Amino acid sequence: MTEDIHERAIQLIDKMQVEGLSAEERGWLEAHLESCAQCQKRALETERALRALRSAAPRFDVSLVLKTQMRARIRARELTENVTRMRALWISCTLSWVLGVVSAPLLWRGFEWIGHRWAISRAVWMTGFALSWVAPAVVAAAVIASRHARGASATQVQ
Repeated sequence: MTEDIHERAIQLIDKMQVEGLSAEERGWLEAHLESCAQCQKRALETERALRALRSAAPRFDVSLVLKTQMRARIRARELTENVTRMRALWISCTLSWVLGVVSAPLLWRGFEWIGHRWAISRAVWMTGFALSWVAPAVVAAAVIASRHARGASATQVQ
């Protein structure tokens, strides 16, 4: 039973340094430290070790810190803008598909009418219909790929 009490005290000492203790835990630990020299020694050693680590913190050049902060802010802004752009892309893709599905029967009838009116074979006007359905997606994919390629090459130059 005694070993469990000391284990709990050690865990609370560590927890106190990292995240803090509730009033109940703090009261229990203070009472235990008053009666246990071994745990009191452990608490003092932990406090000294942390104080030594804090005082031995590395010093950095101020300009390096400022440059790093600036780059981190720029990257955070880029990520935020990317999320906004992707959201807009998803919305426009969804809208495009909805409008495409709604307009497909009208477009089909239009191609069918042109095919009959100009005596174009069924295979030709159906191919034209299929290409008209796919062409916007191909153009959009090409634009996105070219922008992505430009962004990747600009990143490599930096």
